[in-house]
Amino acid sequence: MAKKNDTGSASVQIEGFTKRIKSITEHLSTMRKDHSGRRGLLNLVSKRRKLLKYLKRTNPAEYVDIVNKLKLRK
Repeated sequence: MAKKNDTGSASVQIEGFTKRIKSITEHLSTMRKDHSGRRGLLNLVSKRRKLLKYLKRTNPAEYVDIVNKLKLRK
């Protein structure tokens, strides 16, 4: 799907955001009062949502592929 040096395509960015979101979520489960971390998490979720919306509009097949790969929708 993505080349080795590809960092700009929507699907690669979504994968990166998902990894960071999972990491921050784990951090927030132990550090409940980290409000700046929570704000950063909300920003990442918003960016990922916008990229998913863009991908769904421009390349529906790739959208379905990435959603299934990352298990984002149930």
